[in-house]
Amino acid sequence: MVSARPAPSCSAPVEVEAVDTRQFARMRFVARCPVAPGWRHDFVVRARVSAQVAVTAMPLRAGEVLTDEHITLERRDVTLIGDAIGAPDAAVGQTSRRNLRSGEVLRANQLAAPIVVKRGDQVLMVARHEGIEVSMAGEALDAGARGAVVRVRNAASGQVVRMRVADAGTVEPLDMPAGAGR
Repeated sequence: MVSARPAPSCSAPVEVEAVDTRQFARMRFVARCPVAPGWRHDFVVRARVSAQVAVTAMPLRAGEVLTDEHITLERRDVTLIGDAIGAPDAAVGQTSRRNLRSGEVLRANQLAAPIVVKRGDQVLMVARHEGIEVSMAGEALDAGARGAVVRVRNAASGQVVRMRVADAGTVEPLDMPAGAGR
């Protein structure tokens, strides 16, 4: 409920407390006069937030990898969009989970890292440490994006191990930091 009458005067600075600011579209505040006889008023504020965000420059198909040409920056109302992407670099190289229209604000939940290793792919199992590199052939038993953990069968021993996808056709041991050997 919105009150049209102004708050009464106060001989001291009015204290304002944020009660609930989780959603910009409906924030609650309380204003208090700290001196006797004092008063208290509750306020509901509906804010609009705009920001420079990444927007699709053209229609995209589901599964399509985003490039610089697919993305432009525009100022948009993001009041109700909690996961809008602000920098094009955060979207380039990702794939769209669904079809996207031209001019649509890019959201983190619409994008996914592209699958670079597919089940059944022949992969190179590479371990690097202090300038020494050991590699062997393997077969991916799972599909995965860069950084994902997949099962790999060692071609020589038949042993199945869990490894991290480093790049297309390359996996590395889990105990190595992601991207450490590149």
